[in-house]
Amino acid sequence: MEEIILFLISYILVFLMYQLFIVSRAKKSKSKKEPLEVLYLKKMYKNLDFKKIPYNQLLQLIALISSFDISLIVSIVVNINNFILEIIVGFIGIILLILVSYHLIYLFYKKKGMIKND
Repeated sequence: MEEIILFLISYILVFLMYQLFIVSRAKKSKSKKEPLEVLYLKKMYKNLDFKKIPYNQLLQLIALISSFDISLIVSIVVNINNFILEIIVGFIGIILLILVSYHLIYLFYKKKGMIKND
């Protein structure tokens, strides 16, 4: 039960931080400086048509997914008692989870037909 509470608290906190520092700044940005997450999606999945994707929806989806990823890794790492192992599991886990999560975002938008028609 404690693990679930830890996960929920960390998820809410990370999500609020994403909303405050990433999403709100990206919406207000006049220079259209995009968050790193959006740049990653554009670089890796070039056949996604970002003109069709609502930008605010994309930012919210990134915030939800990234918050989940971070909270899951925190919940896993807290249960490990070896510091070196915590660092290794945390680093490798977050990298793998981010790659899988952003691929799922790609598949989500691909299924919705948000791809370029060449």
